[in-house]
Amino acid sequence: MFTGLVETICVVKSIRPSAGSTVLVIDMGELAGESRIGDSISINGVCLTVAGIEGALVSFDVSAETLAKSTLGKLKSGSQVNIERALKAADRFGGHFVQGHVDGTATIAAITKHGEFADIRFAAEAELLDAMVPKGSVAVDGISLTIAKIDQNGFTIAIIPETLRRTTLGKARIGDCVNIETDIIVKTIKRQLENILPKKEPLTAEKLKELGF
Repeated sequence: MFTGLVETICVVKSIRPSAGSTVLVIDMGELAGESRIGDSISINGVCLTVAGIEGALVSFDVSAETLAKSTLGKLKSGSQVNIERALKAADRFGGHFVQGHVDGTATIAAITKHGEFADIRFAAEAELLDAMVPKGSVAVDGISLTIAKIDQNGFTIAIIPETLRRTTLGKARIGDCVNIETDIIVKTIKRQLENILPKKEPLTAEKLKELGF
């Protein structure tokens, strides 16, 4: 379990194929010394397991399914990634519940700067948007963010300067593809309502409003 509060940005050292999967090696600096084989670490919002540690270099085995469902397959040597280690039981909980199970990807459609702040609009598929609500939480490349606006084609996030400094969103460009994990609470409620309500038409945010939710 993660919180979506990114600890640091690290650099990909290498990506190499290995027996039907891919080995991702990341220079985690000081965090490598605090990591152990078997630990869960969020890499751009994807929960991966530490497979090896050599000095500051930490390696992860990435399955073909993970590569297909996330942006990890687009990483290359020198790419920067957001890093968050799994939440400890005694840690203060910030952000929101993030599993590290990516639901899909979105594309940055627009970036509007307001001094040191930025509004970033993401184009996303209806399946992702239907699991979002205005002012609700969403994890973008592992970053816990609040949805400012949402419509049938995408959603917009208002990014504060601290988030731009501490995460890869500070160097984001139009056209970049990002990992999206929608809020597990919204997904759970949506699933239960789909089981309860008539199934003649798909359950969408608009339909919930019509029903008084």
